[in-house]
Amino acid sequence: MGEVIGIEELRQLIEGSRSGGLKIVFTNGVFDILHAGHLEYLKRSKKLGDILIVGVNTDESVKTIKGPGRPFNREEDRAALLAGFECVDYVTLFAETTPINLISLLKPDLLVKGADYSMDEIVGKDVVESSGGEVKLIPFKEGFSTNSLIDKIKSAD
Repeated sequence: MGEVIGIEELRQLIEGSRSGGLKIVFTNGVFDILHAGHLEYLKRSKKLGDILIVGVNTDESVKTIKGPGRPFNREEDRAALLAGFECVDYVTLFAETTPINLISLLKPDLLVKGADYSMDEIVGKDVVESSGGEVKLIPFKEGFSTNSLIDKIKSAD
């Protein structure tokens, strides 16, 4: 089970882990309504390295990205649920609309995103690759999407 920690504490932990030869994997997102697709994505991400870090957008950054009706779940709750997954080692919140500052600080060995992105759209790709890391895309689990869940909930009214 993982832990929700602050960015500076996380940076210090990662430095120690990296000096021990561990491979650091990073991904990020809103993770507003968790579903089996998220779990599968995170499990596959964890298999690519030793430590999986998940960056989660704060409530304010989600409002900027998704609009005033989002998020549905508070940042503390979203982070705690992710930290409860066995495959997640650390969860940290970031307030910007993109994780570029967090990626620049952590310099993970591997940056993972969903296959709905193209390689040239991935924020932080240049930072990770210039520090000797790599970027991987992971396909989504068929039939799972937060937007389709939201649409289903709205149509149930």
